[in-house]
Amino acid sequence: MARDATQTRALLLRAGERRFARDGVAGAKLSDIVRDAEQRNDSAVGYHFGSRTGLLAAIVAKHMEAMEGRREVPPAGADLRQVVDAIVAPTASLLATEDGRDFLRIMEQVAGWSGVGAGEPNEVLVGTVIGDQLARLDSLLAPRLGTPLARERAALMVTFLTAALAERARSREAGARQRLGHERFVEHLVNVLTGALAA
Repeated sequence: MARDATQTRALLLRAGERRFARDGVAGAKLSDIVRDAEQRNDSAVGYHFGSRTGLLAAIVAKHMEAMEGRREVPPAGADLRQVVDAIVAPTASLLATEDGRDFLRIMEQVAGWSGVGAGEPNEVLVGTVIGDQLARLDSLLAPRLGTPLARERAALMVTFLTAALAERARSREAGARQRLGHERFVEHLVNVLTGALAA
């Protein structure tokens, strides 16, 4: 009896998260993903997602949707730290689950996907709260720094944020003792990023 397509898709998504996180987005073998998902058909990823890129896009969409429910656009008049906190805290909340930690490790590899530095947000950000948060960040930075430098700083923030969270995810998976508890870690990360943006 054939498995339900929704269940098969979920198994492939989870296997893709694990393999992309550990073997790399470019290095993971689709055959390993199919095997990990306990599928017999080597073309299962192609059938359900179209391609490796389609699987990656589905993984991104899954976690973007999860974070969107936790995000809020900062109120008018919010300062730089409040905007950074609004971006960082929901992203850091992914550390609480294994698939979230895998996603953070994936995001480190594709940090440039956001399009923030080029001023051309990735289509996955259009119409989202994180897209609005990043626009609010730009509105705070651009008047002081000019558009090119504001975009560069925002792109560096994304790179630093994804690297810091991916490193914490790897550390947790390895069972290493965490120097800071989650709330203190997030507060410290927000302070560091705010200081870098304000420099």
